[in-house]
Amino acid sequence: MNLLMSLTLILLATTVVGHYSTRIGIPAVIGQLLVGVIIGPAVLGWISLTHVLESYAEIGVIILMFIAGLESDLKLLKRYLKPSVFVALLGVIVPMIGTYLVGMIYNLGMVESLFISVIFAATSVSISVEVLKEMNAMSSREGTTILGAAVVDDVLAVVILSVLVSTTGTAVGGSGASSNLLITTLEQIIYFAAIYFVVRWVAPYMAKIGERLLIPMGQTLMAIILCFGMAYLAELVGLSDVVGAFFAGIAIAQTSALSTVDRHIEPIGYALFIPVFFVSIGLNMDFHGLGHQIGFIVVLTIVAILTKLLGAGGGAKLAGYSWDSSAAVGAGMVSRGEMALIIAQIGFQAKLMSPVRYSAIVAAIIVATLVAPFLLRVTVNRVRKGEADVSKVRPSA
Repeated sequence: MNLLMSLTLILLATTVVGHYSTRIGIPAVIGQLLVGVIIGPAVLGWISLTHVLESYAEIGVIILMFIAGLESDLKLLKRYLKPSVFVALLGVIVPMIGTYLVGMIYNLGMVESLFISVIFAATSVSISVEVLKEMNAMSSREGTTILGAAVVDDVLAVVILSVLVSTTGTAVGGSGASSNLLITTLEQIIYFAAIYFVVRWVAPYMAKIGERLLIPMGQTLMAIILCFGMAYLAELVGLSDVVGAFFAGIAIAQTSALSTVDRHIEPIGYALFIPVFFVSIGLNMDFHGLGHQIGFIVVLTIVAILTKLLGAGGGAKLAGYSWDSSAAVGAGMVSRGEMALIIAQIGFQAKLMSPVRYSAIVAAIIVATLVAPFLLRVTVNRVRKGEADVSKVRPSA
């Protein structure tokens, strides 16, 4: 009964707030994030983030990234691979340096400061994906670069996290998950190599099986099996499950089942799981005991936003993008969302940070995530305005 009550309240609130957010011209995802803050422990305390809601949220982000993969152009991703790597590299290095310095300035110690830098090196592209979808900018140069960079960023963050936990001699969550970095890295390389075989043979074969199944939505069911399977295997080798879901979407996009799966999967995601995911980020916010840490939260949030903008945007500029396009790419990488929250939770369980700082870091992650969609919308609109101005000038020239 508690679950049904929570889901009813979440869906009712996100539907109403999402509608009016869109009506007044702000991203619907902002309204959904704020719903989580308001109805959660931070303000009203009506709902808390239970294990079941966390599971719904996890399915939501997996489906969202699967949809992003379905709507991605593989040729464009290959074309923008080089700028994506530049964006990811600088988008990890610059935030790590900036947030590490913040930690040292606040006397957190080297290990804790280093771990905080890893938290804010991560990018959660799921929020950006939603804004790009709203703006029909997923297949734009900026949108494609953001998606490609997010995958590289995720791999880098996982590798850096593994190295940090290995060198500090702390077992994550009480297990020896990072005992052999070489084996983990090898497993991840094998995983990415296997993606080629999935795209080339496995996905088309599964699509044909789905077409022959004498049950409703056979192709969609096979696509979901592939999505969840690749997400599970990604986690098994130490990657984020969203990486597996994204590549599963790309694999299905190369088959004859694309239009059918795309038509069926969105109602499944957006009717239940995806709204729960966005609300769950807001539910992590809790203002209790944060009063004396306002200065730390403000400084950390500002540094987290600026370093991603400058780092990822600088990477795009190095790749030859215009200033406006570089700003849009940088804005698309600002959101930390669930990736940073997961890494923060790992660090908290491994005793790499104090409980007091953990609450402040979660607050900074959520504030940065709330700001990100606004930045992305403004910068993408600026790119479009610049392109429109150029197209007006060309005929007269």
